[in-house]
Amino acid sequence: MARDFGIGASSKRREDVRFLTGKGRYTDDFNRPGQTHVAFLRSQVAHGRILSINTAAAEAMPGVLQVFTAADFADAGGLPCGWQVTDRFGNVMQEPKHPVLADGKVRHVGEPIVAVVAETLDQARDAAEAIEVEIEELPAVMDMRAALAEDAPKVHDDLTSNLCFDWGFVEENKAKVGEAFARAHHVTTLDLINNRLVPNPMEPRVALAEYDAAGDSYTLYTTSQNPHVIRLLMGAFVLNIPEHRLRVVAPDVGGGFGAKIYHYAEEAFCTRAAQMVGRPVKWTSTRAEAFMSDAHGRDHVTRIELALDENGKFLALRTDTLANMGAYLSTFAPAVPTWLHGTLMAGNYTTPLIYVNVKAIFTNTVPVDAYRGAGRPEATYQLERVIDKAAREMGIDPIELRRRNFIQPEQFPYQTPVAVVYDTGNYQATMDRVVEMTDYHNFEARRAESAARGKLRGFGIAHYIEACGIAPSNLVGQLGARAGLYESATVRVNATGSITVFTGSHSHGQGHETTFAQVVADMIGIPESQIEIAHGDTANTPMGMGTYGSRSIAVGGSAMVKATNKIIAKAKKIAAHLLEASEGDIELKDGKFSVAGTDRSVDWSGVTLAAYVPHNYPLEDLEPGLEETAFYDPSNFTYPSGAYACEVEVDPDTGKVEILSFAAADDFGNVINPMIVEGQVHGGLAQGIGQALLEVAVYDDEGQLLTGSYMDYAMPRADDLPMYQVDHSCQTPCTHNPLGVKGCGEAGAIGSPPAVVNAVIDALQRGGHDHVTHLDMPLTPSRVWAAMQR
Repeated sequence: MARDFGIGASSKRREDVRFLTGKGRYTDDFNRPGQTHVAFLRSQVAHGRILSINTAAAEAMPGVLQVFTAADFADAGGLPCGWQVTDRFGNVMQEPKHPVLADGKVRHVGEPIVAVVAETLDQARDAAEAIEVEIEELPAVMDMRAALAEDAPKVHDDLTSNLCFDWGFVEENKAKVGEAFARAHHVTTLDLINNRLVPNPMEPRVALAEYDAAGDSYTLYTTSQNPHVIRLLMGAFVLNIPEHRLRVVAPDVGGGFGAKIYHYAEEAFCTRAAQMVGRPVKWTSTRAEAFMSDAHGRDHVTRIELALDENGKFLALRTDTLANMGAYLSTFAPAVPTWLHGTLMAGNYTTPLIYVNVKAIFTNTVPVDAYRGAGRPEATYQLERVIDKAAREMGIDPIELRRRNFIQPEQFPYQTPVAVVYDTGNYQATMDRVVEMTDYHNFEARRAESAARGKLRGFGIAHYIEACGIAPSNLVGQLGARAGLYESATVRVNATGSITVFTGSHSHGQGHETTFAQVVADMIGIPESQIEIAHGDTANTPMGMGTYGSRSIAVGGSAMVKATNKIIAKAKKIAAHLLEASEGDIELKDGKFSVAGTDRSVDWSGVTLAAYVPHNYPLEDLEPGLEETAFYDPSNFTYPSGAYACEVEVDPDTGKVEILSFAAADDFGNVINPMIVEGQVHGGLAQGIGQALLEVAVYDDEGQLLTGSYMDYAMPRADDLPMYQVDHSCQTPCTHNPLGVKGCGEAGAIGSPPAVVNAVIDALQRGGHDHVTHLDMPLTPSRVWAAMQR
């Protein structure tokens, strides 16, 4: 029976009231007295040496307050990278400096060279256009393989090459993997590309900085997924501002998808410029700027090989990947193709031997970093595509081949050959559920009906596993993380019983203000309306790591549970005093403290009032007040998983793909709010389908971004997407967090691309195009049509 309160209830998203009525407050809605505006002159060439910059004309224009170049940041540090990878030879990665403004060279189209601060935005833009920059254009490094040649131009002259690192995992398995391939009955090989994507959150990035000379302090309003991390990185490593003098505020944020995790040059610039100009400085990205300055996602080129025995059992797997880092290392970029990718190459399967090699390469493109899923989509796509190809080569049904190799329920906890330990799962159950949801056994009748209309129908399956809430801190520190990965919460109970929860997590569309309140309400037994969730301001929230990697409820929620348990423990002591009973006899249920076995009780508000008006209070044993803080550092990832099925029709005359149905059966452990979970899956599916069919960032050989606007970069629209079937009834609770929850925010974007591509390949092969064994994303009509003609 569906709950109408607390954990398990589909409570309506309380934050949507302000969003839907136009009362949300995004960063661009903030304006400060005396505010100025900045416009950046960005590089129009991908690679070049800056010979001269003439700002005289700009400085003389109306309204211009100051023009900035790299010289104004000579004492500043570079934008820091938050993860240091050690390669397979024991060497740390090459890590070039990432200046706030281009210093000596430009390394990608869109890199900021000069900044103009003026009274109005139009004045700043006009002045920026008057600046003369002379650049000696150099050959652009665009192709990753060519970038590794000894005579290739170097993106960074001070590095030995364009190779950031050459990572092998697990290096000790390499020889054994080779032996397994040598004795295999069948080997399937697949070359594929995971296409580069532009994140495109609805709200572009914004930075507004203010300096208080009286207190020698700074405030930065910014579109960030993790304001405390921005404060740490920018304050300590770039501008040398003590943390207690730097406040970072991330108010309502209109989507992030990973792109708003990172510390960007514009944030550091506005903060420093506000102090130098003596007035607030604001920058709001245009959509064109976003295309060439927001960190991009994916962009892997991979060869994957799967060794099987005569019964289709997986013997070994190996991959070689080229991962594009872009021109600089973004905050978490090195972790994405390594520890967030290589450790998931076991998938849902019992493959005993795995070796992953990743070469990370600098090119003259926008930096690449985590985008919804971050390494997990890349791993899943490789694995689920090569399994499908192997099934066709061996004449085994793709669902059956997966079933033969699934980790079985009784095998958990399961130690994979790529370091991680899965605590729970039931992959047969999610596969059974998606087969039922799609009426798979009647697919042939539907295919015949499509054929009668001249269309090719195909069915694609994919099974994924994801690692969420990356942890624990002591382990990831050994792997190169330069920050902790805990989360924090402060629970403040007011005298009348209402509660404010201050969380280090950040909400930018996930519904935290609703789900977090549900958890606390459920634990205490009071209405959700009595609980407020506060986030996004480093001045009033405890130090936290923010929101990314589907970590909020599993890590942030667990910190909140710990803090609430402390509150309950103290409240029971107060109740015991008020009721003249032993603390061990006090029970809390439905917002009321009672003495076990009696009718004596005191309600929640009676206890909270006593905490703040301590007239009848054990002052000799307890401090007044009711407020607690807790930090939670997970002992392991959470491992959501699921089976996804896609059914498509292909028009053989045009190559157009239509998705007829899409079903997702996920295991998210315990579910706090089913409606919000369903919405998260819907959003992820839209992004995954967008990658599979429509989206790709394309550069030409000179480094010009050819898909720099919505005229050229195709985003999914409503008529590109089907009505999804979403199910999360297969639940195996996480064993190591107090809520038993797993992450859900990225799942849809992870499992959907291979399901779509597998469905299209199935349609083509069933339609007589046996020669088409793979197509790289996106599967545009022209690409599909051309493949059929070969």
